[in-house]
Amino acid sequence: MKDNTTAKEQILKKIRKALLEKRENPYPNLEDSPLYKKNTEELEILFAEQLTAVSGNFIFCEDGIDFFENMLQLADKYKWRKIYCWEPELQEFLTKYEFPFYQTDKDFEQAEVGITLCEALVARNGSVMVTNQGAAGRRLSIFPHHHIVIARTSQLVLDLKDAFQMLKNRYGNQIPSMISNITGPSRTADIEKTLVLGAHGPKELFVFLIDDFA
Repeated sequence: MKDNTTAKEQILKKIRKALLEKRENPYPNLEDSPLYKKNTEELEILFAEQLTAVSGNFIFCEDGIDFFENMLQLADKYKWRKIYCWEPELQEFLTKYEFPFYQTDKDFEQAEVGITLCEALVARNGSVMVTNQGAAGRRLSIFPHHHIVIARTSQLVLDLKDAFQMLKNRYGNQIPSMISNITGPSRTADIEKTLVLGAHGPKELFVFLIDDFA
């Protein structure tokens, strides 16, 4: 007897039959399997390697004096004049060493550098987690051509899940409305697949890891 079913109907019939057949899960332990290999490196080293791999700049400082020596070198190299910092803790830190900066958003359209704190440093992928909870808000890490992040060694974590746990521990149910992970300078390759840094934000990212803020 001739089969009058169309090719479409035959395909759908095969699909229905396949869906009804019970098959064993080929990966029964998938959820329990580790996503990454076990890390054996120190978090500082892993973060530095991953940040550098995405064109970021990592600078380790033992204390505040070491930080300002590096900052003066960078300011001289890039001819920085418009340096902005809005977070009270950092303002106090910079003022202590008489480092010049803008405390308000006056002439912000001319900003060359934004200095901010962060929530965490994610070593696994060299990312900086920031939120809008601090006085720096959203603008200071996005608008200036150079973004400087100052972090303590205690803010280093291995994975994103650890960083989110830090947020939960710090803010409880009042989680910030904006959470962002910065992985190197902003980039795009939309035009002819040519990589361009600084297309949608800072062209340079500097992460200062400081043992002691004092």
